[in-house]
Amino acid sequence: MLNIREMIALVLAAAALAGCASGLSGSTYSRDQARQAEDVRMATVESVREVLIEGTKSPVGTTAGAIVGGIAGSNVGAGKGSAVGTVLGAVTGGVVGSAIEEGATRQSAMEITVKFDDGRLIAVTQAGDEKFRPGDRVRVLTGSGVTRISH
Repeated sequence: MLNIREMIALVLAAAALAGCASGLSGSTYSRDQARQAEDVRMATVESVREVLIEGTKSPVGTTAGAIVGGIAGSNVGAGKGSAVGTVLGAVTGGVVGSAIEEGATRQSAMEITVKFDDGRLIAVTQAGDEKFRPGDRVRVLTGSGVTRISH
């Protein structure tokens, strides 16, 4: 059986891996997007601002935290005290596990506003894996329900 430190390490590792699964990059394509045609339009960058994309809020972090907290709480007291400790530990662990997952999967990104040649403006939020500046001429790729901007 795993001890408390090992369980916490597993929860943190799972949350960190969940953060790596994000598909918000302008350079990363999902398997479904590969080999699919995309509409390409040219545009000019109007503005760029840094934004923060909230992290994942799935049952994984909450459940893992509740398990770790319940195990830790069960070591408190004996009899009814142990049962109360288990419940309180599970609730606290669930809240903490959820917060850890959300924080670990939070991502910095860029909101890029572009102006098409016809005057239409759109804004796209994506990971900051490419640098954009106002005035840059860029390609706006749209397909499979996803829009991305690249040089």
